[in-house]
Amino acid sequence: MSKIAVIGAGAWGTAIAQNLAVHGNDVAIWARESEVVTAINENHENTVFLKDIALDEKIIATGSLFEAVEAADVIMIVTPAQALRSVCVGIRSKAIIGKPVVLCSKGFEIGTGMMLSAIAKEELPDNPIAIMTGPTFASEVAKGLPCAVTLAAETKDIAKEIRDLIGTKKLRPYVTDDLIGTQIGSAIKNVLAIASGIVIGKGLGESARAALITRGLSEMARLTSAMGGRKETLMGMCGMGDLMLTATSMQSRNYSFGYALGQGETIDEFLSQRNAVTEGYHTSKALMVLAKKQAVEMPICEMVYSILHEGVSLDEAVDGMLSRPFGTEA
Repeated sequence: MSKIAVIGAGAWGTAIAQNLAVHGNDVAIWARESEVVTAINENHENTVFLKDIALDEKIIATGSLFEAVEAADVIMIVTPAQALRSVCVGIRSKAIIGKPVVLCSKGFEIGTGMMLSAIAKEELPDNPIAIMTGPTFASEVAKGLPCAVTLAAETKDIAKEIRDLIGTKKLRPYVTDDLIGTQIGSAIKNVLAIASGIVIGKGLGESARAALITRGLSEMARLTSAMGGRKETLMGMCGMGDLMLTATSMQSRNYSFGYALGQGETIDEFLSQRNAVTEGYHTSKALMVLAKKQAVEMPICEMVYSILHEGVSLDEAVDGMLSRPFGTEA
């Protein structure tokens, strides 16, 4: 049994906490919202972010970052990617030196294009840093349905040590030492999921979606190679697995966002209705910084960026994609 701190009580953070608590771990979860802290502690539910799930009584919520992490064996950060740096600064103290920190967010830092592991290592230099990501929906994990994830750290030995602390019968980690490939796959799939939703929302067909997902995986691979990661990592849970799930289901915030755009809804209309972050929206901006820095061509991701941040119409963007010269890759 482990003592685990979960930083972030959104749907995914709450689902992770529930999975860990049900399997015998003591879980402290930090929430920014006082009403979420109260609901979890008094009613054992999170009606703001994860409705209709009865939470295990071993989950204790707090609004204090220090209270959440001080007694933990491992710290899991499940906040939006753009909040990661401030959260790392907030938990930094002598009490957590040497404790593993597992990042469960997906994306890059806007402006710098930095990967999340690099941000965490910069702010928490005395902690082993790992990434946990894969094809998971919060509601299914919270209900105890089985899933698998990629768990990446600087060495496989570190990843295995963390796996033994947080792995459960229903949440099964597969370890790797490829931090770069793991993070690129998990971040870009959100942008590709928006593109996939647009394709189906506009009625372009399943054949077009299959082509987009396949070519999108090639874009992932090009950036991974350019940054020193391994292409084969993308054949696992963090790449192909996550892309298959996120780019094909209306449960995906990113896919449903793209679908709504394809159906004619505006960006502002859709985002104003959400109480959860649609990471692909932000990642598309940070990804363009990174792709330019690495001189990597990513036409699908560029198309999504142009729609979301440059005011290009869907018809114009799609026509631009279809007007590109024929490629030579299979």
